[in-house]
Amino acid sequence: MFSGYAFTAATRFMEYVQVDTESDPLSNSFPSTEKQKNLAGILVAELQEMGITEAHMDQYGYVYATVPSNVPHDVPVICFCSHMDTSSDCSGHGVKPIVHKNYDGSDIVLPDDHTQVLRAADHPYLKEKIGNDIITASGTTLLGADDKAGVAEIMDAVHYLTTHPEVKHGAIRILFTPDEEIGRVLSMWI
Repeated sequence: MFSGYAFTAATRFMEYVQVDTESDPLSNSFPSTEKQKNLAGILVAELQEMGITEAHMDQYGYVYATVPSNVPHDVPVICFCSHMDTSSDCSGHGVKPIVHKNYDGSDIVLPDDHTQVLRAADHPYLKEKIGNDIITASGTTLLGADDKAGVAEIMDAVHYLTTHPEVKHGAIRILFTPDEEIGRVLSMWI
């Protein structure tokens, strides 16, 4: 997906949110929607491109991988986990992420639905983001930042660790899950 150009957590995030991974609370299948496996497959391929040979997706859409330890002594294993699905409260199809460069503190009117406005008066936290870039959806879909932002950050951390072997660490387990938005866990794992 990212071959041939520089990427960051933000560029990964912008790509991931465009993959429809909306879960379905009325479904009896695991995962609740097959389309969640589309992002899972992309993540496995990217992890393998980074040299994580054991990265795989199981039949339920869970992605597992391990960044091997690069120290000679035993250290505790840690896990980075995030979920891939998005809420069914709003469409996950056709997400158009928009970067609002150098945010100036004014209201942000979303271009595909001008009634959708992020008002600085309603969200005081925006004042702390003046001068930063802000990513939003275009106004007709959810952005999917919950939790594709976490997925992007984990993937960027894995990329950094695999390209900077001078950074010493123990084994790091990676887990990306489907269906968090609908509170579903496979009963065999409870």
